[in-house]
Amino acid sequence: MAMFTASASIKKAVSLINELDVTKFPLLLSRIMQKLHVKEERTFSEEEEEKLQNAFEISPSDLELILQTLEFILQQAAYHTAKPTTLGEQLKDLQLDDDKVSIIVEAWTTGARDLVQKLRDRTVHPLQLEDINWRINLQMAQTTLSKMKLPNALFQLGIRNDTTGLKENIRVEFTHEELYEFYNQLEVIQSQLDSLS
Repeated sequence: MAMFTASASIKKAVSLINELDVTKFPLLLSRIMQKLHVKEERTFSEEEEEKLQNAFEISPSDLELILQTLEFILQQAAYHTAKPTTLGEQLKDLQLDDDKVSIIVEAWTTGARDLVQKLRDRTVHPLQLEDINWRINLQMAQTTLSKMKLPNALFQLGIRNDTTGLKENIRVEFTHEELYEFYNQLEVIQSQLDSLS
């Protein structure tokens, strides 16, 4: 199964990558692999990007295309948990030079396990459920009604924001029917997750 499609932008990026200094390329690739799992940060600061443009003698737009393409290649390899030989063959199919292919494959061989684990641990959403507290209440009377039984469940969800590190509590109240409907939705979600793993 092909991990890459030779689109016009990938073809342009491949020709640019092929022209990069082979002695500086491994350091560029190593930095991309180290930062790939961090969503909030750019791989290189603006100052570092200017230095890269000078070191590789390329324009800002060409550097951007190169960085995006190398990140895409590594993300695809991680998504497919590609074997090094398969990755190498598919990169050669894109017309990437052998020296660049071997550098990428070598970096993938040594760093794949760590990168895949970091990407798995990375959260898609910055808000994460940290803890749940609950209790059941039974309302027995109201000012207008003396005999009634109205059970409800109160949940307190502890939410942590990975971006800010702050935690807040959200309180939710369910009637019996609402809680049952919520439970059924969780069952559907669970079965879908089970089918993916």
